[in-house]
Amino acid sequence: MDVKKEKIGFIGLGIMGLPMASNLMKDGFDLVVYNRTLSKCTQLEDKGAVVAKNPADVAKNAKVIITMVTDSPDVENLLLGENGIMSTIEEGSIVIDMSTISPKITKELNSKLNSKGCYMVDAPVSGGSWGAIEGTLSIMIGGEKSAYEQCVPLFESMGKNIIYTGESGMGQTTKLVNQILVAGTMNAVAEALVFAAKSGADLEKTIDAVGGGAAASWQLNNLAPRIIKGDFDPGFMIKLQQKDLRLVIETAQSMNVPIPGTSLASQMFASLLSKGLGDEGTQALVKAYETLAGVEARTK
Repeated sequence: MDVKKEKIGFIGLGIMGLPMASNLMKDGFDLVVYNRTLSKCTQLEDKGAVVAKNPADVAKNAKVIITMVTDSPDVENLLLGENGIMSTIEEGSIVIDMSTISPKITKELNSKLNSKGCYMVDAPVSGGSWGAIEGTLSIMIGGEKSAYEQCVPLFESMGKNIIYTGESGMGQTTKLVNQILVAGTMNAVAEALVFAAKSGADLEKTIDAVGGGAAASWQLNNLAPRIIKGDFDPGFMIKLQQKDLRLVIETAQSMNVPIPGTSLASQMFASLLSKGLGDEGTQALVKAYETLAGVEARTK
């Protein structure tokens, strides 16, 4: 299949999905789109995308279907629910799931698609809304290698660091590794900034000093400056990070793998969810530590 000649389905036009679909259209791909809130399709419709009535309508009109939704049950419903993708999908079609979901569920859905002569490629992403807008996402890909190879031009429109990681479920497994690292690092940045603030340190100079050495990280160099300015707009929302950490913890428990650092980060994010802060960016984790320490890590 030459994906450049195919109509591409795209389901899920949220904070990540909309700019990802827009980048595909910029590169000349012909899209048929669907979103539960149909008004979110307007921007792409104005650019020439066809708006489908439901997921089945997408699968009827596209042999490659990208899904970008929130959680495992959402992907299961898109494929298996009423008017779902599986009801109309054609043999030889490929479903590319770019959501972050359970590796176990991914393998199960791939098996169901295989029974119809189709494939599921799991291709979760990292890079937040900024990466989605700029087309610089990291994409971690699992599934049948021949299916992945056919879809490379699509991935190149949405990301820069494109890595095939292995069989079905391995893309999702790699994404969970990513989330362990992201959550642990964000937790350390939050602790460090609150420690610095309580000590009376100049926060801007502190970030500059440690951000060029062994302690450097994407979160420190990109999110710490936003924290000290009080900017908690989301590149990736707390409620979605916590959903990903739930997947990590469930998967770790199934393998009897201890993850105490990740569990701690999850508890700290939970304290923010209890305060209704789930729509803020993950850098708002600092607020949990500020509450405990009785200090705000902000520039004066």
